[in-house]
Amino acid sequence: MPRATNAPASRARRKRVVAASKGYRGRRSKLFRYAKDAQMKGKYWAYRDRKTRKRNFRALWITRLSAAVRAEGITYSRFIEGLKFANIELDRKVLSDIAVHDEATFKAIVDKARTALDNKKAA
Repeated sequence: MPRATNAPASRARRKRVVAASKGYRGRRSKLFRYAKDAQMKGKYWAYRDRKTRKRNFRALWITRLSAAVRAEGITYSRFIEGLKFANIELDRKVLSDIAVHDEATFKAIVDKARTALDNKKAA
């Protein structure tokens, strides 16, 4: 029985990997052996950093909110507690966006949270 190789499929597979690593520097974009490793690492980093990006944005929103709330004379944790008592259900992303782009509305939200805290304390 003659020897059968898988040459066309192997070549196509290798070309596909090298083509996908176009734009990498040096031999990582030209040689299959290095392109394969670069692709694997790139996919690993992309998967990992999709999770990290969510963490980073949440930290950014909290930092922005904290700064904006402190400018109004209240702490971040007291503000979040006041929102719960005032039944205002906005997430940190929306609140930080309001704090950055619409200061008057944010001031009104802070005032509602502050009055809800005062009413809770009085009761």
